[in-house]
Amino acid sequence: MSTPSQESHVAIIGGGFSGILTAVNLVRLSRRPLRISLINHARPAGRGIAYGTRRPEHLLNVAARNMSAFPDWPDHFVRWLRTRSEYDSVPDHELREKFIPRMTYGDYLRGLIHHFLQSDGVGQAPVTFDLIEGEACDLEPTEAGLTVRLSDGRGLSVDRVVLATGNEPPMGLPGAEALSDHPGWVGNPWSDWERNLPESTGTIILLGTGLTTVDAIITLRALGWLGTMHAVSRHGWLPHAHFRGVDYAEFPPAGVDLASLGLEPLIELMEKHCQILREAGHNPAIIVDKMRPHTQRIWHEFSLEERHTFARDHAARWNVLRHRIAPEIHAQVAGSQITGQLRVHSAMIERVEAAGDRIRVCLDDGKELEGDLVINATGPQTRFTATRSGFLQNLLHRGLVSPDDMDMGI
Repeated sequence: MSTPSQESHVAIIGGGFSGILTAVNLVRLSRRPLRISLINHARPAGRGIAYGTRRPEHLLNVAARNMSAFPDWPDHFVRWLRTRSEYDSVPDHELREKFIPRMTYGDYLRGLIHHFLQSDGVGQAPVTFDLIEGEACDLEPTEAGLTVRLSDGRGLSVDRVVLATGNEPPMGLPGAEALSDHPGWVGNPWSDWERNLPESTGTIILLGTGLTTVDAIITLRALGWLGTMHAVSRHGWLPHAHFRGVDYAEFPPAGVDLASLGLEPLIELMEKHCQILREAGHNPAIIVDKMRPHTQRIWHEFSLEERHTFARDHAARWNVLRHRIAPEIHAQVAGSQITGQLRVHSAMIERVEAAGDRIRVCLDDGKELEGDLVINATGPQTRFTATRSGFLQNLLHRGLVSPDDMDMGI
């Protein structure tokens, strides 16, 4: 390992948002000589799944005013937008509230790479940055530190490693393996599936009702596709729209430490205040916003049993309230429901199977849906030990990482 006066070598595995921001902040804040090697695979650095979209209708889910990459420079993103011709004449109060295309945010991240990682003299200490195009496949401890093994046989000796590998692919579904070569099955919702759409009299089934499904609905509308869409999830809850909140000072109540309450008393307290807000004509999701500064401590204080109970009984509702979308996107999704083009089903998916040229989706309520195209938008795999990443599996086998008690991460 390096001494404080020597150059320390840090490898960052993953070139999406988290990897880029880790590298940028190391450059900004390091007070000692540093070498950074960012190992990126498949997509251009800074353009991971979220910000690598090339669809202009895919918008950020947060207003521009809250999308700065730097908490100590809260207007950094808005000021950067001013350098773009499409925003240079937008009034400031409007620009701050806009929901910007995600591909534009990808441009922003690419700009950070150029300014902070590929320019000299922007940090407090000498920093060398290398962008390595390759796939990390293993990590070997050595007497001097660690060696990152790449799939092409290269090895990189480093002092520390940051894992920024992003979300897992969607979870598997019963019967899906047999459909891998079926033209109507889309196992990866972030592929270019829109290039092979069925006729406008056809049917598309979206498995899931979260943010990825919303992306698909918006893309189908943008393309002018006129067929029928079905969306299926356990509760059938679609994301809510962002809204203007109110100053609700009654939550958390004065003198109440939310982290010390435990799960059930906390749920009761939240439901009580949600009801107060409903009766006053306000959106109860305000309570979720008021919870944000406390959620990490609350989760840390929960017992393992409480965490499992929350994940089983409350997480779906929490995520619907927390993961909001741009009002203009919400209006389009609602419009598809009103016209009958989009039909939402509340049911569990028992299995998927081929039905000739189509695919059949069997639900636990006895219903069967058939589609010309079925897209698995059920969300990323969340069990860490079930990861399909060979790199992460190797780290598990070596004992370099271990799953947490919930098997949701390290």
